[in-house]
Amino acid sequence: MDATTTNGVGQGIVTVNAGWNFSGQVAQSFPEHVRRSIPSYEAGHRLVAEISDFFVRPDSVVYELGTSHGELLCALAERHRQRPETRWIGIDNEPDMVAKARTVTAGLDNVVVENADITEYELVKTDLVVSYYCLQFIAPKRRQQVVDRIYDALNWGGAFIWFEKVRGSDARFQDLFSLLYTDFKLDQGFTADEVLAKSRSLKGTLEPFSSTGNLDLLKRAGFVDIAPVFRHLCFEGVLAIK
Repeated sequence: MDATTTNGVGQGIVTVNAGWNFSGQVAQSFPEHVRRSIPSYEAGHRLVAEISDFFVRPDSVVYELGTSHGELLCALAERHRQRPETRWIGIDNEPDMVAKARTVTAGLDNVVVENADITEYELVKTDLVVSYYCLQFIAPKRRQQVVDRIYDALNWGGAFIWFEKVRGSDARFQDLFSLLYTDFKLDQGFTADEVLAKSRSLKGTLEPFSSTGNLDLLKRAGFVDIAPVFRHLCFEGVLAIK
């Protein structure tokens, strides 16, 4: 199984023995692929947008980390169009994704998409930071540094909305989540070979922590007010307020 597999959406999106990345064909077909891979993906977008109402101000700076095609960033800016002075900044380290996001957000004068590494990017003072299934791809040794920077950049009363894939709290729950998630992907039309190929390609690239591990990251950064806002098997969303 050395050949590139297909998923019926984007040809050649998963190569079995190659590390996963977000360039090339993945960038081209990412929206369809991710909707079939993450339960309640669009519902999560709507929830983030609704939560943003409590934190976005006319003079706010808002960040989305790992903006990919910019769909969520665009939806947030459109939702708050009556606040043209709000600045929306999307950050992604993949040039192909940045190019797509700039196309999606074209026409929104207060939206900027930057090609940058979020582990090195200096955030300015902000009222809201969103990470929608992004930090799980940051090397574990650098993840605390990123969360620390988010906390430091937030204004008092500002929020971090963090959606992430998580590991089970013990082996039993991990097995349960893994098997149910595999069933979900099969129900979405992926073949068994495609599911296996994707898992192999993500080795060493996707490194989710447990819910407790993520909570510890937030607490070490300084967050005290933390609440879960979404959960579906091994996918969860958390709201942390400074």
